[in-house]
Amino acid sequence: MRLPVIILFALIVAGCVSQQSGVPTRSQTSAKVHTDLAELYYERAQLGVALEELRKALLAEPEYAPAYGVRGLVHMALREDKEADDDFQHSLHLDGVNSETRNNYGWFLCQRGREKESVKQFLAALKNPLYSTPEKAYLNAGVCSRKAGEMKDAEDFLQKALLLQPDMPEAQLELAELKFANGDYAAAKTSFKHFAQGGDVNLTAGNLWLAVRIERSLGDRDAEDSYALQLRKRFPDARETQLMLQGQ
Repeated sequence: MRLPVIILFALIVAGCVSQQSGVPTRSQTSAKVHTDLAELYYERAQLGVALEELRKALLAEPEYAPAYGVRGLVHMALREDKEADDDFQHSLHLDGVNSETRNNYGWFLCQRGREKESVKQFLAALKNPLYSTPEKAYLNAGVCSRKAGEMKDAEDFLQKALLLQPDMPEAQLELAELKFANGDYAAAKTSFKHFAQGGDVNLTAGNLWLAVRIERSLGDRDAEDSYALQLRKRFPDARETQLMLQGQ
């Protein structure tokens, strides 16, 4: 009998726990397996199933910090903000050096209009020398600093993200938005080109509308018309298309 992929993954994880830590308890192994499964279900937007897996994880190990961190993400997706905030904070109370949880909590705060608080969480995540994806925290710090109106900080964070991962499309796009807002249209065009040439980038109506405005500001009529044509053909009903047709 073939095991479903998601269950097979869980069994592999359980084996890895035993080999890496040496002496995990059965409850710790169970908590990790159920938490990892919950994260997979969360990423597939199966939030109810994710919550059930997290219930099992915390039944096995009531103070398992990663389970609270993942449950915070699920509550965030469900717009259950108090529960999300409580779970993120409890996870960090149990394990304050978990940079992934700090980054996720920071993003939650940023999305709820608490941008300045969020940047503190991203910076705390970056203090951990073992953090495997610091470029994500720098990117998020840049996005949230721009939302807070801190343009200089935003650019600094985005440049640091690109130093670590030069082909990071999200950072290039955010930098293009920032440069355009600051009136540096040539730099905005350069950043947008890097973004658009990145791998697996599907241009959205918002992306194309930004490109139209950049080229219009630079007076490059041919490039503007090219992006405008793509916007009209691919997204005829989008708000951005209507703005363009209205001459805005």
